[in-house]
Amino acid sequence: MTLAAEKTDRRAGEGLQGVSELAGKYLTFTLANEEYGVGILKVREIIGVMEITAVPHTPPYIKGVINLRGRVIPVMDLRLKFGMAAKAYDERTCVIVVEVQGRNSAVQVGMVVDSVSEVVNIAGSEIEPPPSMGSSSESDNILGMAKVKGEVKILLDVDRVVGEGLLRQFEEM
Repeated sequence: MTLAAEKTDRRAGEGLQGVSELAGKYLTFTLANEEYGVGILKVREIIGVMEITAVPHTPPYIKGVINLRGRVIPVMDLRLKFGMAAKAYDERTCVIVVEVQGRNSAVQVGMVVDSVSEVVNIAGSEIEPPPSMGSSSESDNILGMAKVKGEVKILLDVDRVVGEGLLRQFEEM
């Protein structure tokens, strides 16, 4: 079980008390005018969109792979993963390269986002549990909802966003 998943499970049992464990630095980014955040310790780098080589027989949100300094990195489009409308990539579109734990080793995965915003330090008092709406698989991707400077930021569990099934595929690439 991932650390984030353990925190989520504990949070469910402890109510708001467990949410304070999610305090820390988050890289924030936008998707369809909504603000999201991922734990900064999961982020390896941020790059502009580069040529993506398509890989056959993958879900539509898997855009393919990139060659990043000699390493093959699978790339997923978060808009498509979350069921949002596709958007043409522009000069603000970025790929956030994150590291998730696979069965045998750490795996780097690129996530295409509309734009990167900033790194913010979020206090535990600014984080609430995710709302219980939609299917449980959708809300499983969310660690919590942060209120920062009057704006709500959806904090994502990167390990669950990528998912075990995709991790197995990525480890084989």
